[in-house]
Amino acid sequence: MQVAILVYDGVFDSGLAAILDVLDGANAMGEEISEPPAWNVTTVGFRPQVRTGAGHIVTARPVAHVGTADLLIVPALAERRPAALLDHVGGDQSLPVRNLIAQAREHGIPVASACTGTFLLAEAGVLHGLRATTSWWLAPVFRARYPTVQLDQSKMVIASGEVTTAGAAFGHVDLALAIVRASSPALADLVARYLVVDERPSQSAYTIPSALAQRDPTVAAFERWARERLAEPISVPEAARSLGVSERTLQRTVQRVLGTSPIRFIQDLRVERAAHLLRTTDLPLETISRKVGYEHANTLRVLLRERTGKTTSALRRF
Repeated sequence: MQVAILVYDGVFDSGLAAILDVLDGANAMGEEISEPPAWNVTTVGFRPQVRTGAGHIVTARPVAHVGTADLLIVPALAERRPAALLDHVGGDQSLPVRNLIAQAREHGIPVASACTGTFLLAEAGVLHGLRATTSWWLAPVFRARYPTVQLDQSKMVIASGEVTTAGAAFGHVDLALAIVRASSPALADLVARYLVVDERPSQSAYTIPSALAQRDPTVAAFERWARERLAEPISVPEAARSLGVSERTLQRTVQRVLGTSPIRFIQDLRVERAAHLLRTTDLPLETISRKVGYEHANTLRVLLRERTGKTTSALRRF
């Protein structure tokens, strides 16, 4: 497979290196399986030399090589501030990158990105109507700017059509492994073992609900109200009355900002607290369940597995 990896000024160093290292490792370890696939990787850019976000110089071949590629990978931009990120992806500085992404898709070339790089894909218009993911903490910003994209910030990697996106920062490792896995699951498992990388199907275990809630004053107030009552039955209508808004307004605001319902957000808060108690105390699961509002421990056990991808015993060791 011919893979073009786009480098541009400000590219995230670790993301770029992770993709290169995983694909290089896959090529090197391919001899350990029968009929191994191979990835011919070319780093391309708009200039012969590009300066990364950390100030390193990367040598690149002309972007014309994208035309012969079977896959274009766009690593993330090294920018975590939402306002600065939006200014960059929507500004003149990133216009060549956006045009290249759009042209690649027009010619049927699959594209992939991770973390803040997914903003470049969305800005280029190639995620319209597709499922995608991005850094969990940027989900409210992404959702507000690109309402036609079906965002799922819980997933680590999502392939939709011929566009693949991955989650935050070191999700670049998961993205590269997904690319390898598409050709050879056995080789992807082998590379993961050599690199000592655990499978991370979800970002949920890393999400901080309070960080997401702060994007909107109503959602932030709802979060504070709910946290004070996690051990009790929680009523959304009662929450709305306490906050001085209608139930419909609360439902719509939480959905717009977080992409979820108030009930599901309350579940997220309960899972977060339960996981914290599992990691930091020796309390039995039955006691923890009551502390977060569940009468039956099995209800919490199922919810923890669904949201974090881990068993209760694994969370105790986490």
